[in-house]
This record gives sequence, C-alpha cells and structure tokens, in this order.
Amino acid sequence: MKKLFALIALAAPALASAHPGHGDSGLLNGLLHPITGLDHILAMLAVGLWAASFSGKARWAIPAAFVAMMAAGFAFGAGGGEMPMMEQGIAASVLVIGLAAAWVQRIPAAAAAVVGAFALFHGVAHGAELHGHAAWFAFGFVLSTAALHAAGFLIGTALQKNLWINRIVGTAIGAVGLSLLLA
Repeated sequence: MKKLFALIALAAPALASAHPGHGDSGLLNGLLHPITGLDHILAMLAVGLWAASFSGKARWAIPAAFVAMMAAGFAFGAGGGEMPMMEQGIAASVLVIGLAAAWVQRIPAAAAAVVGAFALFHGVAHGAELHGHAAWFAFGFVLSTAALHAAGFLIGTALQKNLWINRIVGTAIGAVGLSLLLA
C-alpha cells in the first residue's frame, strides 16, 4: 500500500496539469475532461468522501456547493475572467479537501464554504480554456463532476465503518495535493 501511494505521489506532477490540450467543446469533451486530470479526479472524490462523513442535508449541500461554484467559475473564466495562481489553487484543493475528508468532520457550513471556494479555481480553469459550444461542454463537465462526487460519496459511505481506512485514503489524496503544490 505504501508503494502505491509513493507511486501516485511521484506520478502526480506529470498528471496534474491536465487542463490544456484537451478537446474544449461539445458534450463528450465536457464529460471526459474532468476524468482526464488526476487533480480534478482526486478533488472530486475527496468532496464526496467528506460529504459522506455528514448527515442530513449537509451530505448533499457540500457537493452541490462545489458544482454551483464551479459553474459560476466556469462562466467567469469563459467570459475572460482570470484567477491568480489558478493551478496552485487547484492543487491546494486536492491537499485541503483530501485532508479535510480524512480529519475534519461535523462542520457542514464550513465544509460547503471550503469546497465552494476551491470550486471556483476548477471552474475558471475549465471556462478559460473553452473555445466553443460552452453550454454542452459545461453540461458535460458538471455531469462528470457530479458522478465523481457520487463515487467519492459511495466510497466514503463504505469506509465509514473503518474510520482509519477513510483517514488513510483522505490523507493519501492530501499527500498527492502537496506533491502537486511542490511540483
């Protein structure tokens, strides 16, 4: 298990900058875009993992906050808006949300605010690289992002019986985020 985490951490810098160079228009490209970058995959899974640690409406509010703010960031980026340190913000989202999923629980309002803030970085990155058919691309990446949240939620729900495995998974995601920040 340690070797697997080390391999992921070493490969992460090469896989992280997955934003440029993908198809940037249409539904299919929008669906595929979030699952082609390790940074996005891990951040989305971590959102789902963290949401699974809550009960009631918070379980849905946390991923919903991410999707809503990502969509707002997308509109901002597609309109020519820029965010300073965008790639660092995306890498930080992997670090912070991964560690939060492992270690921080029972603060739903703060969780929604944290994931929402980081979602802006992801959304602006998607919007800034867009060159055509914004609506279909946006619809596709929103669906794909929600599916990754759901996968993380299912994993988190399954891991609730063993808190330490959940903590190891979240910490490993955070470690990859740290390697992305240091790359």
